[in-house]
Amino acid sequence: MTIALFGLGLMGRPMARTLLAAGFNIIGWNRSPLDPSLTEGIPLATTLAEAAQAETLILMLSDSAAVDEMLRRLEPLLQPGQLVIDMGSSDPLHSKAHATRLAERGIGWVDAPVSGGPEGAAAGTLAIMVGGTTEHVNRAQPILRALGRPTHVGPPGAGHTAKVINQLIVGLTIQAVAEAIVLAEAYGVDPALLRVALAGGFADSKILQIHGARMAERRYVPGGKVTTQLKDLRLAATMAQAAGVELPHLADTIARYELLVERGLGELDHSALHILLTGE
Repeated sequence: MTIALFGLGLMGRPMARTLLAAGFNIIGWNRSPLDPSLTEGIPLATTLAEAAQAETLILMLSDSAAVDEMLRRLEPLLQPGQLVIDMGSSDPLHSKAHATRLAERGIGWVDAPVSGGPEGAAAGTLAIMVGGTTEHVNRAQPILRALGRPTHVGPPGAGHTAKVINQLIVGLTIQAVAEAIVLAEAYGVDPALLRVALAGGFADSKILQIHGARMAERRYVPGGKVTTQLKDLRLAATMAQAAGVELPHLADTIARYELLVERGLGELDHSALHILLTGE
């Protein structure tokens, strides 16, 4: 099986290396030139047309607009029997439309967004939310299992719906952890010891352990960027409005991420929400 991975960013690069280590035949392609040191060890396609010949095409792009544009360029080059897997965070309605359009040409579609960050991509431990027909999901399973733990949650678009929900939980939990860290520091409790004390209890989470450490250390090197988190939360808000569901904490958290972007901090890790509580 030949696989082309489109999008060699923070997530795409470790995903490509994990698939290479698992024995897959991978070529990478990025929309803009990258420093060669970033893609060391990843075979690169010289042209989009070369990458488009792969049996399976993985899209690891920033948002729905990027996926739409990439497919606009790719679709004239695709042939029946190929499989497209969108592993970024996209609008579920767009995913359904892509699946329908590609199916008319005999091209498969799976939406399989992930959670777990670059660390999970490098370790092959990503949580993967999968939408698509049983036939196409079964074809994608060997790839997805090499990258982590895939769960087939429904038809095309269902995987991206689950990812929006994942990002809703992540965004709101980061806010809760930021408030907890600030309160701990105000009372002289070492956040590192706090995380140890809470480990295994109901308040424990990866966000407490990983993002809590970033907050305590004031280390906001991005695993997931503020701008990406804001994009996903806005999508959650749009979906909630369409469903007639009120999510009051979501609205407040969106406003806080928007404030970070206004302050020019949009490229920091999403744990930078903590900055708004410290006055630093």
